[in-house]
Amino acid sequence: MAVSTHIIELTQENLIGSFTNEVKPILNIRSGDSVRFQTLDAGWGMGVRYTERLRPFPRQGEKDGGHALIGPIHIEEAEQGKTLEIIFNEIVPGSYGFTSAGGYPNWQNQKLHLTQVEELSLDWVLDRQAMRGTCEVQGKSYTVSLNPFMGVIGMPPESGGIHTTWPPRYCGGNIDCKELVQGSKLYLPVPVDGGYLALGDGHARQGDGEVSCQAIECAMEVVDITVNVIDNMKLDNPRAHTPTGWITFGFHEDLNEATVQALDGMLNLMGELYGLQRVEAIALGSAVIDLRITQIVNGVKGVHAFLPHDAFI
Repeated sequence: MAVSTHIIELTQENLIGSFTNEVKPILNIRSGDSVRFQTLDAGWGMGVRYTERLRPFPRQGEKDGGHALIGPIHIEEAEQGKTLEIIFNEIVPGSYGFTSAGGYPNWQNQKLHLTQVEELSLDWVLDRQAMRGTCEVQGKSYTVSLNPFMGVIGMPPESGGIHTTWPPRYCGGNIDCKELVQGSKLYLPVPVDGGYLALGDGHARQGDGEVSCQAIECAMEVVDITVNVIDNMKLDNPRAHTPTGWITFGFHEDLNEATVQALDGMLNLMGELYGLQRVEAIALGSAVIDLRITQIVNGVKGVHAFLPHDAFI
């Protein structure tokens, strides 16, 4: 059967701020189809510059309590227990970004004595041709290269109810992994029939950890994905194939527990890739696996284990 490309317009009807299968999907697709869309920033804003940013669409009750997401998208072949592959074909950021820090009483601001200072927001100008972002701090210009990705990609963890977008879960959510750039493939366990996939929270660039509680938050001009349903891949947590390596994820309030989950997934993956026993995989892995703190700011913390494609020469 021929696959299709679907265009989703940026309208009130195509936005949601939660994960749920209790609302009518904005789109029904088949495995192998592609979807192309534009996004607001996570805080429901858009504009040419951060100083001119507007919120064009009001939130509508409990279902819009979190990040501004496009969705939900129903995938016909997606059934509980199968795996969803999301391929990021193209990710183009908007023209502005912002990063806020201080003031807010999150745990790291409290530990770093930054709750008493006035909140600071950096105003980033994003150059999509040069793929650079520039802001000013105390009159001095700072420029970084851009590596755009989507922070929130996921499905409702169970049938029924409204599920918040804030934490990462086994079926996706607020993963905030900077590795999921254009060309990456993210694999998520399907928790409910139809999947009810939703995506948003554009980031122009982020460091591991997302230490201030925000990346360079931005709207996205273009996001193009292909969605495939995989029958013979059984996962407990997400994994990803990126341009530079394989990734397995762990999510938990305790970083130690998140680390164990990430390593458990990597040992399983190395067994699939190389036919290794788990003790053999961790022995070899100690030379080539990098453990990275994905983010520390979403209540549920994230750790990912990274295995470079060229780990073994």
